[in-house]
Amino acid sequence: MKGLLFPTLKNYKKEYLKKDIFSGIIMAAVSIPISMGYAQIAGLPAVYGLYGSVFPILFFALFSTSKQFIFGVDAAPAAIVGAALVSLGIESGSKEAMQYVPVIALLTGLWLLLFYFLKAGRIVDFISTPVMGGFISGIALTIILMQIPKILGGKAGSGELPELAHHIFETCKEINWLSVVLGVGALVILRLAGKLIPKFPMAIVIMAVGVVVTLLFHVDERGVILLDAVESGLPKIHMFQFAGIDWTQAAGRSLMIAAVIMSETLLSENNFALKNGYKINENKEILACAAGNLASACVGCCPVNGSISRTSMNEQYEGKTQAVSITAGAVMAVVLVCATGFIGYLPVPVLTAIVISALMNVVELHLAIRLFKVSRNEFYIFVAACISVLFLGTIYGVVIGLLLSFIAVVLRATNPPRAFYGMIPGKEAYYDLKRNRNAYPIKNTIIYRFSENLFFANIKIFQSDIESSIKEDTKVVIVDAGAINSIDITAADRLEMIAKNFDKQGIHFYVTEHSENVNEQMRSLGIGHLIEEGKVRRTILAALHDAGIPSPCPLEISEKVHAVHEAMIPAEEENTLEEFAWAFGDDAVEEIEKKVHQVMEQLHKLPDLERLAELGIEEKLKNWHSLGAIDEDEILRRMELHLDELPENLRGDRKVILQLIEKRRRKIEQQLLIHHPEIVEHLKKSRERLEKRLEKQNPEAARKLHKWEEEIREKKEP
Repeated sequence: MKGLLFPTLKNYKKEYLKKDIFSGIIMAAVSIPISMGYAQIAGLPAVYGLYGSVFPILFFALFSTSKQFIFGVDAAPAAIVGAALVSLGIESGSKEAMQYVPVIALLTGLWLLLFYFLKAGRIVDFISTPVMGGFISGIALTIILMQIPKILGGKAGSGELPELAHHIFETCKEINWLSVVLGVGALVILRLAGKLIPKFPMAIVIMAVGVVVTLLFHVDERGVILLDAVESGLPKIHMFQFAGIDWTQAAGRSLMIAAVIMSETLLSENNFALKNGYKINENKEILACAAGNLASACVGCCPVNGSISRTSMNEQYEGKTQAVSITAGAVMAVVLVCATGFIGYLPVPVLTAIVISALMNVVELHLAIRLFKVSRNEFYIFVAACISVLFLGTIYGVVIGLLLSFIAVVLRATNPPRAFYGMIPGKEAYYDLKRNRNAYPIKNTIIYRFSENLFFANIKIFQSDIESSIKEDTKVVIVDAGAINSIDITAADRLEMIAKNFDKQGIHFYVTEHSENVNEQMRSLGIGHLIEEGKVRRTILAALHDAGIPSPCPLEISEKVHAVHEAMIPAEEENTLEEFAWAFGDDAVEEIEKKVHQVMEQLHKLPDLERLAELGIEEKLKNWHSLGAIDEDEILRRMELHLDELPENLRGDRKVILQLIEKRRRKIEQQLLIHHPEIVEHLKKSRERLEKRLEKQNPEAARKLHKWEEEIREKKEP
């Protein structure tokens, strides 16, 4: 038990104390307005947000292995509870709500405790980032829409998007403009402060200003709603009342809340842990969440959750351990005992602005933009999960998001990466023919790689790819099955049929490179005879030898091109710009340009610019070395186009550097003439092609370069 409690305080260092205490005070101060707002969203009086910021976060800190994560009253659980109250027809802030909400928190804690004993943390691995991001964003947007009427001077809305929009419309008929000015003004200040002074706790200042405004100008007399005053003192132990509870609803909602708390907390904690170089115990984190929610239930509060926004702020203030949470809980306890008098003077629109500002940070717009750029399918899943929550509620939002995520997995499996392979002259490996311009097909041979398990939904694509690649002179078909780990009976039957069809055509068919378990599956599925017939070989090379193709393999290239490839120097064969094309695909040119910029920025560090002509630029290409002659020639030419970007201290040496680059290019050509004269012609043609490309890509830079070159030539002439 000793090692279980306060694990982050083990081997505590004195230098942490100052930062932990300071960050803890800030966390408590920030939690005051945010927690009160979320408590109201959950259907409780605002003061219960403060109750949920004392013992729950202390119990979380008791078991948590996360050094930074801050626990407390948060958006997602509050929203789900609020939605549950609406569906049950329970009015927010009513006696029924104060009976029902702690029961939900209690059941949530018990579900989390069950998850802990079942070691269910791995379930989180099956919830995709788009689904979770869309779900959380949908909840945040729903709550924002719920809160907007309170800024307008009305009451909070309820329901889904159509009901919320209607409520906002009706509230607009009786707008309190002073309330709008206070709410919108506070929101604008908070958003600007978040960008300009992110570490400054502006929410506290705004809250204090709101209280002062009430005291000085009596805004409540002008229709601005204030929070209800509360008595001072620590929270009392809540006496649960189970009579009249709809246990089906309560169990279902609490299970959903527990799943959201577990997934959101673990995903976020792992992200912070990875970023800051420590590890967490996922199962202990579930226990910590269970303890926090059971404590919350015992003081009559709503379910509590890890707060991403407060944790981010804790990171900014360099909090090191859960001593931050202990400090925050202690400070909140002092506030409850000594300083609750201000609550009754706090304008509701000001508190609402603080809540909306916090929720705007929860909406994962950055994730949506990122997904839109890199994966449209995952972007659509994100949007679908978000819209589903907005229009249908939290339960349907989760269900639809998970279904779409499952569909995305199926679609990915049914249309996997696949490629046809060939060889580069002088090399023994096999290369994607599309990605490598120096790779050529083996004569009369098809090598096909399929990067997914074979099953009923993708076997047709597999078959179609192979059959459409067959030419009149094809004699061998080899499947690189290195990425295939399993096959089903549909795929097995189709493989057998493909093999028979190729036998009839006189074409050798092989399956290669796969793991042993695939052979076991083939035998159990009734196609073990393919192994016995020699159609299953361990390697591509073994299949080629079996088909009678000698080494080195004959390639489908002209004699002239073949001669050039055979003559390539070692550097040209190993790490070349061809590797850029392989590594970066369509972005290869952009990446080459980045490397050129890096070299340009580092030229001033060369102690002697003459080294550029003698040794070249390889030492300045971080992580990318062993350039071939043609590759270095291309980079040098690209450098010439960027002479305008030289560091300021070198701009006067522009023409000198241009001369040195040209000198280096001539030296490359001279070295090739001595050692590999057969490549020189290839180099010249490559230069011609490059010139045409560069002139199209950057005509203005090419024009300037030609002008400088002309000036240099004129200077040389007598």
